[in-house]
Amino acid sequence: MPSQKKLKLPEVLAEIGMSRAAFYRMRARGKAPRCTKLPNGQIRVSREALDAWWADLEENAA
Repeated sequence: MPSQKKLKLPEVLAEIGMSRAAFYRMRARGKAPRCTKLPNGQIRVSREALDAWWADLEENAA
């Protein structure tokens, strides 16, 4: 099974058009896409989790 594409936080921020501070506030409220924190402290978001998050936002906006 191929591994999922993991996006770095700057890639995610560029795609969703959000500042790092706003993303962390959203994450603290449990409203951000599901993240994985690496042992070095960096954040990764799987492509699948980001796409599901986008779909959920679009569904709730309708």
